[in-house]
This record gives sequence, structure tokens and C-alpha cells, in this order.
Amino acid sequence: MTSPDFTRNRENFCYRHPDRQSFVLCQRCTRTICADCQTQAPVGVICPECMKADRKGQTPAQRRANRVWRAGSGSSQPIATYAIIGITAVVGVLQVLLGPLVDRTLLFATPYLFPDMFAGGFTFQPWRLLTAMLVHSGIMHFALNMLALWMIGRSLEPLLGRWRFVALYLIGGLGGSVAMAVLDPGVATVGASGGVFALMGALLVIGRHIGANIRGILVILAINLAIGFIQTLNIAWQAHIGGAAVGALIGLIFARTRKHSQRVVQILLLVGLVVALLALAFLVAPVVIRGTL
Repeated sequence: MTSPDFTRNRENFCYRHPDRQSFVLCQRCTRTICADCQTQAPVGVICPECMKADRKGQTPAQRRANRVWRAGSGSSQPIATYAIIGITAVVGVLQVLLGPLVDRTLLFATPYLFPDMFAGGFTFQPWRLLTAMLVHSGIMHFALNMLALWMIGRSLEPLLGRWRFVALYLIGGLGGSVAMAVLDPGVATVGASGGVFALMGALLVIGRHIGANIRGILVILAINLAIGFIQTLNIAWQAHIGGAAVGALIGLIFARTRKHSQRVVQILLLVGLVVALLALAFLVAPVVIRGTL
């Protein structure tokens, strides 16, 4: 389902298949192309015409190398989604085999950012802001997060491209951990919820930008956020809100910097967002901690 504005804007459809919605541009000519028209390039994807033009100027050795390289890649396949699920599953198996040791090694807790402010022998371990995404509190927690990641990733990763998708997921997870440090510094947290909610937030913004009907996405996001406030479920709603907010902001960045000529701007904005999140964690969180001690 799409809105009239979306239907009228033909730039939101593949130029070779006018009935197919897409958010991916050829990195050479910047025309919109669907998954079937994409060929993975060293940077982004290119359309069949640009690929044909490239091939004309290649040597036989270059053609052979490209055939081998393309045989091992599939731009329309959510490879990063599967990889994230696989890595998280391996850590889940280690949790079962090694018990609490894995949780204690990878979970995030604010004292690991400010060991001098807490008793208990903590050491400075900032990488836990991200490693917490790999561990879960149980099989159900793991299954729900990975199911959501799989469902969203199959559509969103081909839409954005592999590396944008990975950046969205990781920065969203960082946003979830930072939200925990600022809003509830006394609680440890585990789970990929920050990254998953970032995918939802980005999908909501991108869908709105291209004129798609986003009511279904909005309802799902609202329901999942509301569930986080049910006290008996012991869910870190702070990480959900942080991830969703960061994801929405990244979605806006992606939507406003679609052109190949804006690639540097896009990267700088993402770097700036990461710096802002770290500043929020290391400047605001200590103020909150002092107020609660």
C-alpha cells in the first residue's frame, strides 16, 4: 500500500521495472534500481547500463576477476542480517555451555564506564556498550530479537545496502546502551533490542520519506515500546527508546543523503552522531550518577 504522493513520484520506482518500489540508487548514474537490477560494485551497486559501460573498458584479466568476485556476492541477499544472527547465535550457545561467565564478560553496566564512581572492583571497559548486543537473558529473549532482526533485515538491508545496514544496527545498539547509562545507570543490561528498535525507527522514517504507508510500522513500533513499560516483564525500555530514536535519526540521514555525491556528508553525519552519543554517555551520565549516589 502506498500513498498518492508516493505513486506520483516515479523516482521511488526502478527505472527498468516501473512497478517495483526501491530506495537504492545506482552509484554511477543515481537512477533508482530494484534488487534484480543491482550489481554489487566496490562501493554500492550499479545498474545494468553502467555495468555494461564498465565492461567495455575492462581488460580480459579484469573481466575474469570481476566474474569471480561477483560469484561470491549477492547484493539482493541480506548477508549482513544472516551474519549478525549467526554471530549472536554462537554467543548464545556459549552462554549455554559456559553459563554466567559469558554474561559477566559481555553485558553492559554503567560502572564499567566510570569505575572510580562505584565500589566493586570495576575496570574501564567501554566496548561493553556494543558487546551487550550479543548476549541475551534467555532463549525467548534471543528468539524474539533475532526473529525481529530477520523479518526487518530481509527488506531493509537490500534497501540500504550491507554496510549502511550494519552501521544502523551497531549505532542503534550504542544508542540503546547510552540511554541505559543516562536514564538508569544502576541497572545492567543485555540484548540486541537497541539495534532491533533502531531498524524499526529507521524503517519508519525512510518509509515516510518515500511516501509509503507507514501506519503498520508505526503500530508495531508503538506496541513494542509499550510492552517495555510492563514492570513484570523486566524489560529495559530505556534501550528500546534510545535505539528507536537513534534509528529514526539515522533513517533521516540516509533519506536526505541518497545521492552518490553526498556519500562523504553521510559518513560525516554518522560519525558525528557516534561522537554525540559518546559525549552524552561520558558527560551526562556522571551527572546522573552523582545525583543518585
